[in-house]
Amino acid sequence: MERSTEEEAGGSGIQVIARAADILRALGLASDGLSQAEVAEQVGLARSTIHRLLNALEDEGLVESDGPRGRYRLGPEVSRLADTARRGQLASLHPLMEELSAEVNETVDLSVLDRTRATFVDQVVAPRRLRAVSSVGESFLLHCTANGKALLAAMTPHDLARATAGTLPRITAHTITDPETLAEELERVRAEGIAYDREEQTEGICAVGTVLRGLAGPPVAVSIPLPAQRFYGREGMLRDALLRWAERVERELSGDPRVAVLSRR
Repeated sequence: MERSTEEEAGGSGIQVIARAADILRALGLASDGLSQAEVAEQVGLARSTIHRLLNALEDEGLVESDGPRGRYRLGPEVSRLADTARRGQLASLHPLMEELSAEVNETVDLSVLDRTRATFVDQVVAPRRLRAVSSVGESFLLHCTANGKALLAAMTPHDLARATAGTLPRITAHTITDPETLAEELERVRAEGIAYDREEQTEGICAVGTVLRGLAGPPVAVSIPLPAQRFYGREGMLRDALLRWAERVERELSGDPRVAVLSRR
């Protein structure tokens, strides 16, 4: 039985979208850009087809070139779309953060890696008179915070060396300032999947933190800050609650129930 014209048009449209996506992926892996010939070779399409698709993508701002015979790169619209998707993903975490906050009855913070600092982008404040609260948009050093140490532990050796180069400032009497001690602490964080701040950023305030995997863009960490008097003796409960929550969120983000279990071993 022959397909209808509408079905054929739909199939053709899907094929065009798939080919355009292949082109965007190829360009995303080429930091120096690709010529039309190189795009055609990598995607496996005729030069004439690549020419038409690149022109259409360039009209939409999804790719850009140095000129008629120049090299092609991802365009500015890709970054804007990625930023929108990223904000939507982070916003979708807020109800889940509310669940975690209700479970432990403490404040929950969401932060992102911002060069050599951790910047808070969202927060659920616990309904308690004595609580630990930081302002959204505020940023902190990495070596003396739970979220910061979780982010450091997840870095490549090259990025870690760059992030911890120079002197480690002493913020409180408990701050780790010796590079070897910090390296040992980060090794423990990698093994256990959890980082601690034991009054290292602020006297009287402690926290537990972990990296949340599966999100696009800069690394993300979730932490539970609280007064020191409610931290000591409850570290195990806070650790277990945060890790269970992170594993559940990672499963939901990936759609694969094995992802969080495998990644945290």
